[in-house]
Amino acid sequence: MSEAQQFLDGGTQMKEITVTDGQQKLSMTQIVLGSSDYLKLDNMPKVNHMFDLYVELGGNTFDTARHYRDAESVIGDWMSRHDRKAFNIITKCCHPKRGALDVPRVSPENMRADLTESLQHLQTEYVDVLLLHRDDPTKPVGPLMEAFSALVDEGKVRFFGVSNWTLSRVQEAISYCREHGLHPLSFNSPNFSLASVNQPRWDNSVTADDEMIDWHTKTQFPLLSWSAQAEAFFAHRFKPEDADNPELKEYTEVYFNDLNWRRMKVCDAIAAKHGVKPIQVSLAYVLNAPFPVLATIGPEEEWMLEESFETAELQLTTQEVQELRKGALD
Repeated sequence: MSEAQQFLDGGTQMKEITVTDGQQKLSMTQIVLGSSDYLKLDNMPKVNHMFDLYVELGGNTFDTARHYRDAESVIGDWMSRHDRKAFNIITKCCHPKRGALDVPRVSPENMRADLTESLQHLQTEYVDVLLLHRDDPTKPVGPLMEAFSALVDEGKVRFFGVSNWTLSRVQEAISYCREHGLHPLSFNSPNFSLASVNQPRWDNSVTADDEMIDWHTKTQFPLLSWSAQAEAFFAHRFKPEDADNPELKEYTEVYFNDLNWRRMKVCDAIAAKHGVKPIQVSLAYVLNAPFPVLATIGPEEEWMLEESFETAELQLTTQEVQELRKGALD
């Protein structure tokens, strides 16, 4: 019997996050399958195996973006052989073009152009969630929210949200939709994980800080986390002595700090207590957030995917969450 079948036979059901705009409802499994590097059109056997396993384990939501090379086409190929209505597709638009990453593309025109291409590659007539991949603070939120709402009316998008926006801009967008009778903004998608970052992982990306986390807790507004496992930092992928390794600069500059090393030790202790791996504790920290949260993961291998789903069973106590957050055991 496979580990996946054992997981299913154990009766575990993946928690779902449900949102509604008063007219339609969307239910998504809390663990979202992200667009890993293996999503290439010449690698469909592995794609099919991983996607099928994700569904077998109970997953129903795929995350991608117009910016992610072959990813939309790969998902479209797999989806063409399955019941489209049984699954949710999240995609993102308006990311700067490769080779011109310093040129913002956040506009209603680019939103519609990117979505048109996305629908073609995904081989579908609609996406369940469309996110703006980046923000351009020089642009007013009004025209962007008007464009989103129009796409919902046209049936090309069911729900919409923003990724890598500051809290003040998210709040402004929510208010604009409400005050102008538009379909509501339904998701905020920042980086949210156990890891504390020294600087943005990518240009113009946003990590949820304490203020944003407290706002989500107070409002119960849904958060769609990207890099929920902090690129396997808490799997002991790195050591403090790697700080001077120039080949790891993109990681050391972001994740290497005293708080994360202390959180690593707390992860190890809690993992030993529960009989799981530290990286599972770090994912459980996200899944156990005190607000509706979806965690996007990027497993490259079958066992990684299975371990992520096993984490759904791991319930952390309030004390354990507090210990992880402060990086010290009580």
